[in-house]
Amino acid sequence: MSGLSPIKAKDLIKILKKLGFVEKRQKGSHLFLSHEDGRTTVVPVHQGKSIGVGLLRSILRDVKLSPEDSQKLK
Repeated sequence: MSGLSPIKAKDLIKILKKLGFVEKRQKGSHLFLSHEDGRTTVVPVHQGKSIGVGLLRSILRDVKLSPEDSQKLK
């Protein structure tokens, strides 16, 4: 098992920025990030709430990052 746990949106955005993702736009509480190689993802930013394991796994799949590699970047 990968051992993923819920993460705050702010922390996930920091990890994605370390990987070279930049903020493209924001619509409401959804932040759109993209990478120069074409990868994109959307991160919901809700104050006081964490991103659950299922959505986190989906975002990691979007950016082609394994759960193990994401744990190393924390």
